[in-house]
Formats: sequence, C-alpha cells, structure tokens
Amino acid sequence: MQNSKTPVATPTLKRRLICMVYELFLLTAVVMFGLLVFLLITQKMSQGVIEHGRTVVLFLVPGAYFIYSWTGSGHTLAMKTWRIKLVKVGYATVPLKAAVVRYLLGWGWVLPALLICWRFHLTGKSQVAIALAINIVAWGMTVFLDKDRQFLHDRLAGTRLISLPKPVKADKAAKPAQA
Repeated sequence: MQNSKTPVATPTLKRRLICMVYELFLLTAVVMFGLLVFLLITQKMSQGVIEHGRTVVLFLVPGAYFIYSWTGSGHTLAMKTWRIKLVKVGYATVPLKAAVVRYLLGWGWVLPALLICWRFHLTGKSQVAIALAINIVAWGMTVFLDKDRQFLHDRLAGTRLISLPKPVKADKAAKPAQA
C-alpha cells in the first residue's frame, strides 16, 4: 500500500496527448456502433428526428463509454494501454458525479470552437480545423497553469490523472528449478 504522503506521478503531457489520439481511434469505433444501432432503429422516422437523434447519440454514447470506464476501473482501454488512471483523492473509485462532471467539462476541448464556428457561420473544413486546433492547444496549455500539471477539467471536477507503474516481469532466476 502506498503511503499517503508519497507523491503520485502525473503522466507527462506528451504521454497524455498520445493516449488521447489512441482514445480518438477507439472512440470513433464506439460512436460508429452507437450510430449504426440508432440508424437501424430509426430508419423509418422523419429526417428531423434522425438529425437531432444523431446529435444526442454523439453526446450520449461517448459519455456512457467514458463514465462507465472511469467509475469502474478508472481508465479506458487507451488509458490502460498507456498506464494512466483517473482517480479522485479520498475515494477507492471515481464517483459517478465526478465522472459526469469531468465528461461535461471535457467538452472544453472542442465545444468553444464549435460554438464559434456556429456563431460566425464558419463551415469550411479548414476554418473548422483551425478553430478546433486553436481550441485544443489552448485547452491543453491549461496544464501549465496548474501546480499538479492537471488539465482544467480535472482540476474543476476534483479528479486527477496518475501514472501507473510498469508491470513487473517475473524474474526467471526467482522461479524454482523444475526436476
């Protein structure tokens, strides 16, 4: 058991960003499956219902994926691969409320850019890409404003990302010789 005074390592920004890219690939598959199920269910409904429903699916499916992962094991598949875990100090697992708040605040990575694009009718691919890139860089820079190098959404949600140690490989010398 770790001493409560022992500092827990925060993953580097580079490691977290690489994990996020991997997460994006995995999340795309999860969302596509959710959209497939939605479209199969709603194929005979009006176009308006389908358009609004897709928006709801694009919000709820990632939310369910992240919240389920964070409140269960504390990490998604990408986070597990990169040995990163989400914790809330003083809790054995991340509480549901903290996971929901973190998910909602996590929209800060893209929502401001999307709102700016909507408000100023920026619809070109390059316009949207530039707005998103600026937003992502600005949100990512929030780690430099935090003494523990946590992202803004983690600070506000009361959660933090920690590095997990590399798994210990069994030493061949430690195994008893077989006869």
